[in-house]
Amino acid sequence: MIGIVATLKVQDGKGAEFEAVFADLSAKVRANEPGCLLYQLTKSRADPNTYKVLELYKDQDALSHHGQTEYFRAAGPKMGPCMAGRPEIEYLDAV
Repeated sequence: MIGIVATLKVQDGKGAEFEAVFADLSAKVRANEPGCLLYQLTKSRADPNTYKVLELYKDQDALSHHGQTEYFRAAGPKMGPCMAGRPEIEYLDAV
């Protein structure tokens, strides 16, 4: 299994808009990607403009498929105006 923690910084006042875009993306991931075992948006308690996406994929094929989907690619331009910088992506191997 492959885990990902994606840290996303959102501009002040853009949290609700970002969350709405992510909710749509998340619903599509859950409905269409059986190899994605977890896809959960979380929000920092210390900084309300910091979000972390917790992701868990069955294998590399499932992860690769996720990045190639039309809805994942379409979400980037929708989230862009909300962001306060580039995402930080950490890849993890299950043990």
